[in-house]
Amino acid sequence: MIQRILTFFERYSFGVCTYLGERFNISIAKIRLFFIYTSFLSVGFPLIFYFFAGIVLDFRNYIKRLRSRVTDL
Repeated sequence: MIQRILTFFERYSFGVCTYLGERFNISIAKIRLFFIYTSFLSVGFPLIFYFFAGIVLDFRNYIKRLRSRVTDL
């Protein structure tokens, strides 16, 4: 049951923790824990950053897909 919940969130999340972990060569689990703990301490401010970063990453992926379609022509 727990594994199903984890796979659901990993599949449908924005991928911000994965991107930051690969970018800075840090464990993804540590970044997730950082977001969780700081959310409790600062009343949700990191969640605002997380959603903003997710939107930016989705926009970047959208631009990359458009560029690849143009170059395929």
